[in-house]
Amino acid sequence: MQSFIHIDSPHYLREEQLPALPDWPAIFGNDYPIALEIGCGIGDFIVKTAAEQPERNFIAIDFYNKGCYKTCRRIERHGLTNVRVLRVEARQFIQERLSKGLLAAVYINCPDPWPKKKHRKRRLVNRLFLEFIRDYLAPGGDFFFATDFDDYGIDVAGLMPGVDGYENQLAPDLYRHELEGYHLSKYMRKFMAEGKRIYFVHYRKAN
Repeated sequence: MQSFIHIDSPHYLREEQLPALPDWPAIFGNDYPIALEIGCGIGDFIVKTAAEQPERNFIAIDFYNKGCYKTCRRIERHGLTNVRVLRVEARQFIQERLSKGLLAAVYINCPDPWPKKKHRKRRLVNRLFLEFIRDYLAPGGDFFFATDFDDYGIDVAGLMPGVDGYENQLAPDLYRHELEGYHLSKYMRKFMAEGKRIYFVHYRKAN
């Protein structure tokens, strides 16, 4: 069993100390658009992405304490001020702490694929989730999904056209194995080195 790491960082927010629907402009010190990464891992993707987009704020969430700790350390090493990290469960956090139409983008990179058929109902991204997260995207907001697991990638790519309110940004393709300008996480690079392909899906909420 892993020991719990205390996180003492100005970039780390404790959910229990946040009010319902926090004043995010006050937290970030500006009213820039906000993007959300669900499952930030060790923070390599969010740090690269946030460094490239200083005119945007980023909320990075993960359920694992060690990942949140490493993400905060990485943010500090790069001197970023536009990222906040929370250790939370995704759906509950979104429902309780974000207002509908708030998000300029949502990134989901290599979530748990629950590979056994009997466990696939536990996957984060399904039709209900796609409808749920759509309501929290601003008009024109981007939804990015990436996975190394073939079945998961093909499944999500096949679901998206049947969910109202999204426009495919990769058309005529439903997915691609490379996405120009999209940063690869450590896990993606590891999977690719093993000969696996990444499935990228990119949709935009209709105006």
